[in-house]
Amino acid sequence: MVATLAQAKSQAGSCLDDMPLVARDVARGVARLFFRQDLVSLCEVPLGNGRRADILALDARGNLTLVEIKVSRADLMGDRKWPEYLDYCDRFFWAVPGGFDLSPFDTEAFQPERAGLIVADRYDAAVLREAAVHPLAAPRRRVETLRFARGAARRLLGGLDPGLAGLD
Repeated sequence: MVATLAQAKSQAGSCLDDMPLVARDVARGVARLFFRQDLVSLCEVPLGNGRRADILALDARGNLTLVEIKVSRADLMGDRKWPEYLDYCDRFFWAVPGGFDLSPFDTEAFQPERAGLIVADRYDAAVLREAAVHPLAAPRRRVETLRFARGAARRLLGGLDPGLAGLD
């Protein structure tokens, strides 16, 4: 059992491995915030449109919250794909590290009336602006909830059997 737990921890630690350490810290803080709010989250979740959410969280009612992490102004300003995430969640948040210039998030290009804003570090996170709720259609919700659940199960199986790891 100890080897299995170590393997599961190792796989869980792979969240956003291709991103800067600060992005992983932001993801960890957001996950902790969501956990306290009874949302369970996964990192790097594939969506039906071929995109990959930095964080996707599911609450007890089946609502999906998607988080896009940005750690540099250049990455934020160059991101033109983020509106493609809106069809896959009930709520959308930006998450950034402390000290990040927040002024762009108030511009029309980043839809402040729709998108929430979270500031996070590796220990915690705070919601600076709540995200508007735009309920998913029932068929889309079912598909995305199943995708979330099956992806989570695959990751757990990867911890049990390393030969299955990374096949999601």
